[in-house]
Amino acid sequence: MEVTSSAFQNNQPIPSRYTCDGEDLSPPLDFHQVPADAKSLVVIVDDPDAPMGTFDHWIAWNLPATTAFLAEGADIPKEGRNDFRETGYRGPCPPPGPAHRYFFKVYALDTMLDIAEGSTKQQLEEAMEGHILAHAELVGTFQR
Repeated sequence: MEVTSSAFQNNQPIPSRYTCDGEDLSPPLDFHQVPADAKSLVVIVDDPDAPMGTFDHWIAWNLPATTAFLAEGADIPKEGRNDFRETGYRGPCPPPGPAHRYFFKVYALDTMLDIAEGSTKQQLEEAMEGHILAHAELVGTFQR
């Protein structure tokens, strides 16, 4: 499985349009080689370089496994609570200093998940246990 974006290449800077310095839209994402027996996709975006530990920017699940593309600013039916204490996507917004890495992780699951809107990443990961068929990640960087 593979995830790519037309907005940035792997391990390259994320354009400011997709950050708190811009429009704070989720970037376009393309999903490739999703397993044929997958039932749903999960997207998790986090920053492991945050000063207080990994910071969650986007938590979304139950995307149909047939989803091949998410447009920028996509509206996702099931989203969790990020570390901004909101549901939905919030882009990179690190303190001034060295570049942070942002991991756009996509998981193919063998089921749809029955968890509440606004669930945390931990709750989502617990629900995903034993259901992951494949995963992929795209890493972008951002520095202020």
